[in-house]
Amino acid sequence: MKTPEARATSSLAAFLDARTADGSLCEALADGKVRCVACGHRCVIFPGRRGICRVRFNDGGSLRVPWGYVAGLQCDPTEKKPFYHVLPGSTALTFGMLGCSLHCPGCQNWVSSQALRDPAAGIAPEEISPGDLVASGLRCGARLVASSYNEPLITSEWAAAVFEKARRAGLLTCFVSNGYATPEVLSYLRPWCDCFKVDLKSMNARNYRVLGGVLDRVLEAIRMIRAMGFWMEIVTLVIPGWNDSDGEMAEAARFIASVSPDIPWHLTAFHGDYRMTGYSSTTAAALLRAARIGQAEGLRFVYAGNLPGQVGPYEHTCCPGCRAVLVERSGFHIRQNRLEASGGRCPDCGQAIAGIWS
Repeated sequence: MKTPEARATSSLAAFLDARTADGSLCEALADGKVRCVACGHRCVIFPGRRGICRVRFNDGGSLRVPWGYVAGLQCDPTEKKPFYHVLPGSTALTFGMLGCSLHCPGCQNWVSSQALRDPAAGIAPEEISPGDLVASGLRCGARLVASSYNEPLITSEWAAAVFEKARRAGLLTCFVSNGYATPEVLSYLRPWCDCFKVDLKSMNARNYRVLGGVLDRVLEAIRMIRAMGFWMEIVTLVIPGWNDSDGEMAEAARFIASVSPDIPWHLTAFHGDYRMTGYSSTTAAALLRAARIGQAEGLRFVYAGNLPGQVGPYEHTCCPGCRAVLVERSGFHIRQNRLEASGGRCPDCGQAIAGIWS
């Protein structure tokens, strides 16, 4: 006899399985198997089985993928994604589905990301069309549409359909992702996706194995995202005792700078959640230490987030040449934006500032 948790998971799976479409990000294999290429796992899925994400599955030799619903939909400040170099002060209509390619024990969106994997996870989804979703964004004055909350790579076909409508309505589009990408999925998304936020969770290969992934695949994806011309910002959640040593912070900053010193690096504060409640919360001092390391390694734009008013200049966008404050922030609130009127250049020294400013 099934437990109540098992019955709830089974009911959610049935609901989600009925809201799917044929996947594009796959290749047919012998004996009805398919290889999914939406994320770095490249799952070979047998008929009747699911991929690691749990939401992409093989139905008689055809890959079925999530379609036609959202499990989260709201208008957020673009800075919350976080994108600090994309239309400061704008609003992003943000939607999410269910499932993830990783199983991070400290996930702060675990109710969405771990659906069908953890019986305690799962949010009641709502049916919606791409056109209605974009219309919601236009009504709330959004200038961007973002796929977030769960891992958007595993729902890329749906995101591309939404983004096509968004682009035609004059909106920018972005992914808020763990970066566990493949060349195939990035090529598939590139015509419709402008911006990528990538979580670089650690520079320790063993840590990534705990999360269910491979560090080198994330590093290679970051290189590809930059080379393909997406605007990219990188986030590291600084977890005391797990990934916050000076050596690891320096290694992360050196890697990012080797791809481009213009990539913004966001260092955000951790608080205990899900299965990592035994770790201490990140202090402002720890974020400031990591931010200074990032600057010392050559990054031009380093930000310390989640602790507004406690991290000094690391909330603001400053000119890497003359150090003038260009975008002044308090949390997600923009107090001053000197770049909008100057066409993305420092009004004091004239230096071009990387980003999407208009």
